[in-house]
Amino acid sequence: MRDDRIPVDLLVVGAGPAGLAAAIAARKAGVTSLVVLEREDEQGGILNQCIHNGFGLHRFREELTGPEYAQRDIDEAQALELDIRTGTTVLDITPDKLVTAVSRERGIQVFEAKAVILAMGCRERPRGALAIPGSRPAGVFSAGTAQKLVNMAGYMPGKRVVILGSGDIGLIMARRMALQGAQVLACVELMPYSSGLNRNIVQCLQDYDIPLLLSHTVVDIHGRERLSGVTVAAVGEDRQPLPGTEKYLACDTLLLSVGLIPENELSLSAGVQLSPATQGPVVNNLFETNIKGVFACGNVLHVHDLVDYVSRESAQAGQAAADYLLGARPCFLRSRVCDGQGVRGTVPQLLDIPCEQTPETVELMFRPDRVYQNHHVTVRTPEEVLLSQRRMIFTPGEMAEVKLGPAMLEQARGKTITVEITKEKQA
Repeated sequence: MRDDRIPVDLLVVGAGPAGLAAAIAARKAGVTSLVVLEREDEQGGILNQCIHNGFGLHRFREELTGPEYAQRDIDEAQALELDIRTGTTVLDITPDKLVTAVSRERGIQVFEAKAVILAMGCRERPRGALAIPGSRPAGVFSAGTAQKLVNMAGYMPGKRVVILGSGDIGLIMARRMALQGAQVLACVELMPYSSGLNRNIVQCLQDYDIPLLLSHTVVDIHGRERLSGVTVAAVGEDRQPLPGTEKYLACDTLLLSVGLIPENELSLSAGVQLSPATQGPVVNNLFETNIKGVFACGNVLHVHDLVDYVSRESAQAGQAAADYLLGARPCFLRSRVCDGQGVRGTVPQLLDIPCEQTPETVELMFRPDRVYQNHHVTVRTPEEVLLSQRRMIFTPGEMAEVKLGPAMLEQARGKTITVEITKEKQA
């Protein structure tokens, strides 16, 4: 080991809800040499700008705002005396777990870690990824940027607003802009269904009489110095604009809520394999990637609907990282999890099932590829059906989950597992 490298047992990248939950769990599991690096000047991640309530219902059984939810983990981390270094940007992670970071106070540092937890979160898809024709005036913002401007900087982006995309951030910002006195003309969604939670559609659009234009998109952006309007049009089943359906909406602000992408540049530099379906790392049921000792959790793994699920998953990753460092891992047989009909982005993609002991229950999470009503989620191996459960509705805006108990996992040990949505119950 070179003298200028800093040895550490566990290094966590990110001090948002995922990083904090993972670090807290690892410390409680006995990891004493632990450092958390966060590029922002404050802990808490995206929750700091989410001043609306609705957080914590599953985890704390009460309704909290984003900052209130984050503060609970910040307080616990402080009580555990975790070494959390804010204002520190991680520049690179190598496959052998050398982590290079830079900060104003310490300059460039290189950490030599025995284990790493990736918890960098996700970012918004920008306008450049959408190929929308038109000029490039001021007034086009991502929904998250607008949220930060309004909630943290006290700056109102505009007065007449159109929102493209119906993700949860866009829906929440429709309500927020309306509450601040703006006129929200419409929420425009390319798909025939919303990509946000149903409760947000009701509370953020319907309660404020904001139209939701399904199967529509923005086909032109107008304005020179400042946005003056957008043209929207209906789209067909091929998602291409239908001639003759164009409609001009005069507005000074366009907010983009067109999807979130896991923040995985550091994952790639570490040699981590990514999933085409989730755009996050491929992991096993211990949230370990293809690089031994490198774990991933939270929105860098797959984009979640609720922060409660992020915290639960990340605590499991922190425990798994601690077990890895302590050498507490039995022999196992690996099963591969595949997406079947109607299913995309099942996580975890691999199950490492112990050979000589009863496995613990594993939860698989996935998104349906469209809306299904009165269908079954079926989990099978090539030889048999492990389970087939009826659900009233599946929608892409809400993650679905299915639990595999110990008996099912023993049956699936070393086999390929397929998760699918079927019309009829499978036997």
